[in-house]
Amino acid sequence: MTTAFIAHASCRLHNMGPHHPECPERLDAVSDRLIASGLEKHVAHYDAPAVTQGQLARVHDQDYIAMIEAASPESGICYLDPDTAMSPHSLDAARHAAGAVVLGTDLVLNGECRAAFCAVRPPGHHAERRRAMGFCLFNNVAVGVAHALAHGLERAAVLDFDVHHGNGTEQIFAADPRVVMVGTFEYPLYPYSGVDPAGPNMHNVPLRAGSGGEAFRTAMSEICLPALEAHRPEILFISAGFDAHRDDPLANLQLTEADYAWVTRELVRIAERHAGGRIVSTLEGGYELSALGRSAVEHIRALAEL
Repeated sequence: MTTAFIAHASCRLHNMGPHHPECPERLDAVSDRLIASGLEKHVAHYDAPAVTQGQLARVHDQDYIAMIEAASPESGICYLDPDTAMSPHSLDAARHAAGAVVLGTDLVLNGECRAAFCAVRPPGHHAERRRAMGFCLFNNVAVGVAHALAHGLERAAVLDFDVHHGNGTEQIFAADPRVVMVGTFEYPLYPYSGVDPAGPNMHNVPLRAGSGGEAFRTAMSEICLPALEAHRPEILFISAGFDAHRDDPLANLQLTEADYAWVTRELVRIAERHAGGRIVSTLEGGYELSALGRSAVEHIRALAEL
């Protein structure tokens, strides 16, 4: 069964200003490397739909959604906080970024694809129920999880290996025993959270600056992966941020492409045991373009078991 690669042209048009690290070229880095690697012919390409209001409202308050819509500028850039901004195409991009994860969820649940990777921006895992932050407008992975639960699934899981803690995802699901969230992040580092879990279903491991693959794999093997096994998720979501790479300028962890490939293979095994192989992964961080492209393609290669 094939692996889906989901994207949309609007995500390339979202622009938060010159020199912003969360730039349109990030998507080019992934797609160009996918072609250069020869993997492009091994994935099924899909255009992301726009998320619906009802799908967003499962994880965001209606007044927050209305605020984001009202903030969308006709020209120029509107800053929601010092790091997070909207340009005229940002709202459309955010709707399609969230819609990509909905489509990925549908594809794996109906058996059309075994796994899906969503090459989208803006990212989402910092977006809280009522707050945009950390380059994120809508919480894409949370929208996908909620969509899966709305289909009647009883257990879902999120693994987040972005270098920054996925505070938004944690806030949205901390009180929901159907969802387990696991992952690693550098601490102390933005958003300076995650050390004290918001609920018993949260199993996130802070790593010190300078930590490399050995510390990452230990945290995954001893804490994160066992928590997933114990939960037995019927579908597995990945917040795939590649900014823990040793070349990334925004953080201080020392992971390599091999580490991302290793953890993805481990997740594929867990998904095969408990979820019929169903995995939906969505792009979060990763700001050194070459490292991002290489890491994302090794992640996709492992998802596709190639």
